[in-house]
Amino acid sequence: MTKTISLLGSTGSIGKQTLQVARELGLTVAALTANTQVDLMEQQIREFRPRLAVMMDADAACSLRARLSDLPVQVLSGEGGLLTAATLDEADTVVTAVVGSVGLRPTLAAIEKKKRIALANKETLVCAGELVMDAADRFGAEIVPVDSEHSAIFQSLQGCRDRSEIKRLILTCSGGPFFGKHHEELEGIRPADALKHPNWSMGAKITIDSATLMNKGLEIIEAMRLYRLPVEKVDAVIHRQSIIHSLVEYRDGAMIAQLGTPDMKLPIRYAFTWPYRATSPDEPLDLVRCGALTFHEPDTEAFPCLRIARECAAVGGTSCAIMNAANEEAVMAFLREEIGFNDIPRQVERALSRVDVKYTPALEDILEADRLAREVVRNR
Repeated sequence: MTKTISLLGSTGSIGKQTLQVARELGLTVAALTANTQVDLMEQQIREFRPRLAVMMDADAACSLRARLSDLPVQVLSGEGGLLTAATLDEADTVVTAVVGSVGLRPTLAAIEKKKRIALANKETLVCAGELVMDAADRFGAEIVPVDSEHSAIFQSLQGCRDRSEIKRLILTCSGGPFFGKHHEELEGIRPADALKHPNWSMGAKITIDSATLMNKGLEIIEAMRLYRLPVEKVDAVIHRQSIIHSLVEYRDGAMIAQLGTPDMKLPIRYAFTWPYRATSPDEPLDLVRCGALTFHEPDTEAFPCLRIARECAAVGGTSCAIMNAANEEAVMAFLREEIGFNDIPRQVERALSRVDVKYTPALEDILEADRLAREVVRNR
């Protein structure tokens, strides 16, 4: 069970909720990291008193250092600081709540230190899942998922004696704000519309990914890596209510699911307390009042990102890293209103057509594929 955490990405949605759970469980916080939000970072440091703070932006780090001159906290910057935070001796658990492929190196570094990884950064397994899981086996590190869907699968597998008993994993998906719309109807979508998620409160990037269904594609890849299953054994289903968080179907026809309110604190708490469960102060799910639960097939014509992700999962190699990097760049361009909503999958496919895939990649190959894919989208 977790006692001391190092939190990578403390000012984002998952980071803020992680600190709520840390406060509730009385956990010690050894390190906090953020990108540029100096005001919020200062507030968090003054409450939780970590010995290390890291800002990815150098100017933000200078500003934070000046503000915290009255506290015994070390302030670092950049990827070097992130790696230091991920490997602090006193932290038994590293929460990877940073967004994007920037989380890859720190996760591998924490694994080498045999930390428990509370994994909220899905891009780590999307880009380099085989490397990460092999490293976890080699160094004896625990990886406990924080994503609600993967936590649900993790919980539903607790009684599974043999992975050969699994027929398939079924990830649920809210369908985002544009469920039921056709491809042509999505051409004029603006960022403000796409950021209106029906059930979850999340950061901008993951909210757009949910709107395009790329988030579910990334989660399918993450699940096949995390549970070492072929992509053919991982499916997705639209479940608008976000009450069933995911299911495991066994070969005898039984299905085991995890249900709960759409609240990320539940999987965060479980990642800290597993294999035990802590009492939650939050309102539990009321089955009588939650209403009917419905399910639909995803529309991969209107939302091709899900199809693209499955194709990349089947291809393997660096194709997933290319897809992920191109998607990150395209989402940022969409948020800046430089491209349209439907241009996101177009840019991803463009990058996949222009960057060569390496099929047995080392870490350097994955990082180079990431760089080249971003260049393709930036030079569009």
